[in-house]
Amino acid sequence: MESIGRMSTKVIEHLRDPLVKSAVRVKSAIMGEAGNFLRGKGFVELLPTIISPITDPLNHEVHNAKFRYYDQEYRLTQSMIFHKQLACKTFERIFIVSPNVRLETSEKSLTGRHLFEFSQIDLEIRNAKRDEVMSLVEGLITKLIAEVKSSCREELELLSSNPSVPTTPFAKVKFMDAYEQYGKDFETVLSSSFKEPFWLIDFPVWEREFYDLLSQDERTLKDMDLILPDGFGETLSGGEREWEHQRIINRMEFKGNDPEELAWYMEIAEAGELVPTAGCGIGVERLTRYVCSLDSVARTRLFPKVPGQSWI
Repeated sequence: MESIGRMSTKVIEHLRDPLVKSAVRVKSAIMGEAGNFLRGKGFVELLPTIISPITDPLNHEVHNAKFRYYDQEYRLTQSMIFHKQLACKTFERIFIVSPNVRLETSEKSLTGRHLFEFSQIDLEIRNAKRDEVMSLVEGLITKLIAEVKSSCREELELLSSNPSVPTTPFAKVKFMDAYEQYGKDFETVLSSSFKEPFWLIDFPVWEREFYDLLSQDERTLKDMDLILPDGFGETLSGGEREWEHQRIINRMEFKGNDPEELAWYMEIAEAGELVPTAGCGIGVERLTRYVCSLDSVARTRLFPKVPGQSWI
């Protein structure tokens, strides 16, 4: 653990960094424009859920973040996937700027893409299909970049960044086609070679979580990632969701998830109270990093939490 003096010096140096100041201004503009865009499309903004008995189990290793309060065990929200799906019983279209805590392992400290406390622009639409969400996001991304280039000229000039407004529709690449052509590091290869954002679609069933909707071919999922060009990598994950109880049970058995860990959610599903939805979560810091041409997402926050590193 770092000494108090060293920690305080590091914090003050970060707060004084003009690149950090400019990037945080750009991020503020991105979130403001995203909210305006989504409200204009009929979305209702919800406040985030910070703790819950249920949260996204994720498909990769993270340290547990849970505690007991009276007779209930709570977890810090790793994503609001289940709450978004439930919220669509009340509202047709919802979005949340949601803080997420994922206690990632320390080997991710040098990627420039990971924080263990970060924010997502989460959105979900009742009775939507994947293509509808993808089209909406394409409009959102192009609008955001165009508006930020106009409203944050000074900041982008200081950052030596001039992001281009992408053309739509974005290109689509199937997961297995890319895997067979480039191997397991295909995302890195493609992200470095593309000059505009593109969609990675049709992940194999073993690659993602149980709540991603299984396609009729029973081999691929109705999901997608948005990959940023010039090596900046993934900034969005989403897709259509499973909502029928038995299908959820089947997918959990395949993935090895324990239904008891999501008991409240499973009871609601068994009662037939879930509705079909589709949506996504957009990584705010990753998108800001791309727009600002930064080496690390840490520079997009005043108080960044990098895996394996101490911070206030």
